[in-house]
Amino acid sequence: MKKLTKLFIFIFLFGFQYSFSNTIIDNDDKEIEQILTELSVEINITTKYYGNLKQEIYTKINQLNKKLINKPNTDTSVESKLNLLIKKDQLKEQLEFLKMSEISNINKIRYLKGLSIIRILYEKVLALDHHFSSIATFNEINKISNPNNYQEFTQLKDLLKSKKDKKKGLQLTSLLGQNMYTSTIDMFINLFNSSATPKEKEAELEKIECIMDFTLRMSNDLNTIYFETSFLQKSNDKVMLDLERLFKDYTKPIKYHTNLKDCRANDDWDLVRDNLHSFLDKLDIAIKSGNQQQLVTKMQINLNFPIDRLLQFITQYNSFIDQGGKFYEKFKIILDSYENEQQCNSSLPPAYKKLKSDIDIAIEKFNTAYKPVEINGSKMKEILYGINEYD
Repeated sequence: MKKLTKLFIFIFLFGFQYSFSNTIIDNDDKEIEQILTELSVEINITTKYYGNLKQEIYTKINQLNKKLINKPNTDTSVESKLNLLIKKDQLKEQLEFLKMSEISNINKIRYLKGLSIIRILYEKVLALDHHFSSIATFNEINKISNPNNYQEFTQLKDLLKSKKDKKKGLQLTSLLGQNMYTSTIDMFINLFNSSATPKEKEAELEKIECIMDFTLRMSNDLNTIYFETSFLQKSNDKVMLDLERLFKDYTKPIKYHTNLKDCRANDDWDLVRDNLHSFLDKLDIAIKSGNQQQLVTKMQINLNFPIDRLLQFITQYNSFIDQGGKFYEKFKIILDSYENEQQCNSSLPPAYKKLKSDIDIAIEKFNTAYKPVEINGSKMKEILYGINEYD
């Protein structure tokens, strides 16, 4: 029994020290792929370690089985067989204990790596929120899509208005005067009816031809970009809310009740780790007792459930980023479709050129900084079940 006790102490010391020296809550500069690689390596090391210990016990059990078969049926052999059977039962107890310890240590690794992934995903979603907050607003889009916001157009309107016969002409209301379609029609009518010569009219029209061409061609497309970007921003808000709920579910078993936003703001990750230590200490005590299987199972399920929820969220996040990337590819095609860009380049507003640049940057970010978390079949098994593809 002394040897058995020493074995138990050694296993727990090793398991506890190994898990927390190698599976800390990682820094933000790590990518999720790197964490998944570390997860695979640490699970593999743990599995091999316990595999070797279990193999030693299997070997001893096989040796005892051979001795039991070869023992003659004498009075002395009965006592000897009884001793062998007791040793065999002790080895079986050790084996079951090793199996539970292995599961516990793998769960520790998975949980901490999952927490690191949540931390990184939160930074990505915050970056997305900042991105959507910095893109062109409706007012900015309206400025470049409505000719009434261009000085050349308003100057011509004012010029024609001053020369118009107020007794015969129709004066637009302020509301219709800001509408790009009614104001454009009104401007052309006034230009057509003005007393200027055809050459003078052509000269005035030439000043605004690029503005009129750009706004009339691109107005609907620019508004589409705005409204679809607003839709993406709303979707990102939902992703943020779901991630905050996931963190709440994830840390509930370890009795950490601070929300994700405040945890990040206060850099409270050490307290999260402390709470996890306390939870795992209780789990280790329950395993050591050998008679609290129901409690051990319940605690391990409580630790595993939020990991499953994390995988569901990763699928949701991947879908959103994939959708966002396609939207921005579409926006790029829309903006690149303006066929008179070279001819009218000097007349195009700087905000239009900035919007094109911002969309190019956004596409790059959706393919790199915000890129989906790629989890293939083998990595999925490691996260879900704590086994690698060779097990």
